[in-house]
Amino acid sequence: AHARMLARQEIIAESEAETIIEGLKSIYEEIEQGKFKFKTELEDIHMNIEARLFEKIGDVAGKLHTARSRNDQIALDMRLFVKEEILKTIDKIKALQSSLVELAEANKSVVMPGYTHLQQAQPVLLAHHLLAYFEMFQRDKERFHDCLKRTDVMPLGSGALAGVPYPVDRDLVARELGFSKVSANSLDAVSDRDFVIEYAAVAAIIMMHLSRLSEELILWSSSEFGFIEIGEAFTTGSSIMPQKKNPDVAELARGKTGRVYGNLMGIITTMKSLPLAYNRDMQEDKEGFFGTVDTLHSSLEVFAGMIKTIKVNTGRISQAMKTDYILATDLADYLVKKGVPFREAHGVVAKLSKYAASKGKNFRELG
Repeated sequence: AHARMLARQEIIAESEAETIIEGLKSIYEEIEQGKFKFKTELEDIHMNIEARLFEKIGDVAGKLHTARSRNDQIALDMRLFVKEEILKTIDKIKALQSSLVELAEANKSVVMPGYTHLQQAQPVLLAHHLLAYFEMFQRDKERFHDCLKRTDVMPLGSGALAGVPYPVDRDLVARELGFSKVSANSLDAVSDRDFVIEYAAVAAIIMMHLSRLSEELILWSSSEFGFIEIGEAFTTGSSIMPQKKNPDVAELARGKTGRVYGNLMGIITTMKSLPLAYNRDMQEDKEGFFGTVDTLHSSLEVFAGMIKTIKVNTGRISQAMKTDYILATDLADYLVKKGVPFREAHGVVAKLSKYAASKGKNFRELG
């Protein structure tokens, strides 16, 4: 794209651009086929490709770097990569949401205890509970869409920091590379990693949501609850206790949340004290980011599959509904509808709950 623009602007000859482009295409094929030989002494990906281009087409290869710096080139590459990963992430969130909707649809008449403080509170539909997570992931999806807007900015043409002294057409390159806008300030463009931090921050939030869902599934699959059974492909047995069926996948996702948090803190700490413009510290933006993408994507994929294997134990859920004073609020509301002030009704039912508990009975057994 850069070479074509240089030729269009008559900064290099059309024939030179065509030679460069053909050379780059052949190098791309070598990389795709695993035949490209990377050399550590050439320092980075850019110099490896440039050196190979010299080997293929000769001195004209040196004209490719006209009106370009590694600083704006790597800023461009990172933005292209993050844009691709955001779209992949959104698709994986959609797949997980679909799994939740399917499980909710299959159990839409199941009533379960709703909890606050992990104490039974009021009856809710299991589908309603599951779709609470749908809403969380919907917000995460919206955050990634917002992140995409700020990532979709083309920095090429910023040079090392002060722009380039050539009549470049940045809009032409932006259109060819699929960017909706070009950066306004060259100093900011080469030193900005906000879009990396923003992806990492949204990833941390969605991993927090996955971790909360993990905790619920772990509790619900325990013998104390017994509300659900997770498919064997997503659980493991104990090395010495044959009866165990451990929810290891949910536990691993819960644990990997800390890794994603750590990657966010790593990049935001790296950037906190950097003066303008580019600094070599910024190479630290990649390892943690790649790790975050891999962890998030694998977690979303595994969860989408795991949700599809869940079987709901309606008998255990119904039994749990009978063991506590879960209809206390409904009794208070009943009295309110009979004209009793809510605070008074609340006090009456509180006394009734204490009386029933002292007798070792639930509401159904009183009378």
